[in-house]
Amino acid sequence: LPAPPTNSLDRPEPVETMPGFKLYQVIGRKAPTPAEPEPPVYRMKLFAPNEVLARSRFWYYMHQYRKMKKTTGEVLDVNEIREKNSRIVKNYYVMLRYNSRSGTHNMYREYRDVKLTGAVDQLYAEMAGRHRARPRSIQIIRTGVVGSAADLKRPATIQFAKENLKFPLPHRIMRPSEKKFKVTFAASRPSTHFQ
Repeated sequence: LPAPPTNSLDRPEPVETMPGFKLYQVIGRKAPTPAEPEPPVYRMKLFAPNEVLARSRFWYYMHQYRKMKKTTGEVLDVNEIREKNSRIVKNYYVMLRYNSRSGTHNMYREYRDVKLTGAVDQLYAEMAGRHRARPRSIQIIRTGVVGSAADLKRPATIQFAKENLKFPLPHRIMRPSEKKFKVTFAASRPSTHFQ
């Protein structure tokens, strides 16, 4: 067992953030038989919280679209696909189908995020809030980055697609430049509003 921290400088490991959806690539096929020694291989990209659920969703969709299921097939590989550049904000679109209490609906949504998985997290949260849709009833058909600002369709994303976009900083707290200038009490109230 590791020794407990001896002083305040030996801090414990940081706690990981709340797990969200990840993008997985699952590759599978029907198990080879003497009648069909080399069955076709299928590749699917799926959003799931972990690898186990990604495999489960793979067989769920394969059973719907092909004459295959988990007992008659095999998973060849599962890979997590990560965002190449997660420092730039992008406009993502998501095409989906979901089952409501009254029927099945198609939908197109747009989100601003630095990662595709972040946009999908926003999607599941918004669908739960606006439409009471559970994750099991949502099927993501297609995702991608919106090419240009002219192609945006939703007002929530169009409002951020301006040339000279500026964000106001209405409440700024002035910090001392060094720790030695920090005081508990001051003679005058701080001014937090600047023109």
